[in-house]
Amino acid sequence: MKRIVYLFITVLFCSMAKAQPESWAKKAAKSLFTVKTFDANGALIGSGCGFFISENGNAVCNFAPFNGAAKAIVIDAAGKEYPVDYIIGASQDYDIAKLHVNTKKCMPLEVTDGAMSNSKMWLLPYALKNSQTQEGTVEKVEKVASDYDYYTIAMAAAPENAVGCPLLNTQGQVVGILQAGGSDGKQYAVSARMASDMKATGLSANDPTLKLTSIKKALPDDAQEALVALYVCSATLDSLAMNALVDDYVAKFPSSVDGYVYRATRAFSGFDFASADADMQLAVKLGDKKDDAHYNYAKMILDKVVYLADKPFEAWTLDKANAEIDAAIAVQPLPAYRQLKAQVVFAQTNYSESAAIYQSLVDEGSQTAENYFGIARCREMLNDTTACLAMLDSAVATFSRPYLKEAAPYILARGQMMMNCGKYRQAVNDFNDYEQLMVTLVNDNFYYLRSQAEAKGRLFKQALDDLKKASSINPSNTLYLAERASLELRVGLNDDAIATSNEILQLDSTLSDGYLFLGIAQCVKGQKEEGLKNLRKAKDLGDSQAQTFIDKYSK
Repeated sequence: MKRIVYLFITVLFCSMAKAQPESWAKKAAKSLFTVKTFDANGALIGSGCGFFISENGNAVCNFAPFNGAAKAIVIDAAGKEYPVDYIIGASQDYDIAKLHVNTKKCMPLEVTDGAMSNSKMWLLPYALKNSQTQEGTVEKVEKVASDYDYYTIAMAAAPENAVGCPLLNTQGQVVGILQAGGSDGKQYAVSARMASDMKATGLSANDPTLKLTSIKKALPDDAQEALVALYVCSATLDSLAMNALVDDYVAKFPSSVDGYVYRATRAFSGFDFASADADMQLAVKLGDKKDDAHYNYAKMILDKVVYLADKPFEAWTLDKANAEIDAAIAVQPLPAYRQLKAQVVFAQTNYSESAAIYQSLVDEGSQTAENYFGIARCREMLNDTTACLAMLDSAVATFSRPYLKEAAPYILARGQMMMNCGKYRQAVNDFNDYEQLMVTLVNDNFYYLRSQAEAKGRLFKQALDDLKKASSINPSNTLYLAERASLELRVGLNDDAIATSNEILQLDSTLSDGYLFLGIAQCVKGQKEEGLKNLRKAKDLGDSQAQTFIDKYSK
């Protein structure tokens, strides 16, 4: 009797196991879809299969149809079409992708961990009506891509359009995704976990596989990672696509100040100050970091007033900037906020107040080059050159030799102040240090500036060399040639002065300086007739000095 009961239970169990797929197959089929992809002109370029894995529209499918695609739709088991919003992740090697479909209602399949060898799997192909499962047995399980399973399955030939379809276990849970390359009697599948685990990162835009499609990429779920994504995408997306991505960021992180600031900054760069202002007001109203919102608002206003004064926008004034930075400081008096406050009141010409703010920061331990430089600028505007130079010394002293490029602006500023104070050779030393730091960036104006310090410091050879460098960078600038000709005359290089004067006249035959210096050099060399002729030409062209030299050499 026991044997009969055991046999009955065994037969019943086997019948149940065989029938089990039918218990979930009809329901699971509602989770499947076919995907169709199109190029930028709307032409169909590929199709594939996939299935939903979450109620919010996340899905997985094969990636191949997305190669070169600009748009995609899915058609579910009921024949309804839905657009693909964005791709979350993809692998060309394993031909899988995770994407988001714009649907309010879907029936997801549950993804589970891998199957063991000799276990059963059922392939569920996409079909609008009566999707039929296809049974198989796992022959081999291999580890790929760190820790995901890759299956070799004993199974009859799969339908041609089944790549991307799910393979499910006896409980109706998805274990694998069908791969291409199968044959009659043997199929292959990759773990469904590999696709479902895909997440967008800040560097997803640089992923080689994702670069193969121009369909929008998902933003990461972390706000800071998403900011990285915005930065990375800004180098590759056009303006319209970038604007859409920033809008997505704001929609996804409505309490993040960064999104509003990013969008406002883009509007600001296009001189759309009204839109920038609207976004900054939203940042203040909705942002979770009120102090940061007020700070960025104040900074944007200050930049507009100082650097784009010719672009009218009455709502943004220095008083408005002052009010915004005061609001930030009221929440949290960070040194950066107080620094900006000092810049705002400086722009309002309240130099003593600005200096006091910078000095308080220094006294509290923020002994930075920027703060010392801020005091120096205030002292310069208050005509206290001694204090200004002392503060510039302090700014440079925050760096040590060998200097880094960060020290360059302060060294240059000190050199210019040295010139203003008549300390020409010390100015030249600073200019030399600046050149070493910025050797690839110095321009003709820099060499001209240094030549002036060198000439006044009686370093005539160096001054002439710098004027030649300035001319080599900007050969059409006659000022450099005129300065050179004048200095050559001063040090007795008369032949050089004649040659330089002729260069001036070749560039501009109406320039009085060329005739003046040529005439003086010729007279000095004893060629008075020709020299006086050129001096008279200089006088005719309006040179006020020419008559003095005519009188001198006519005797």
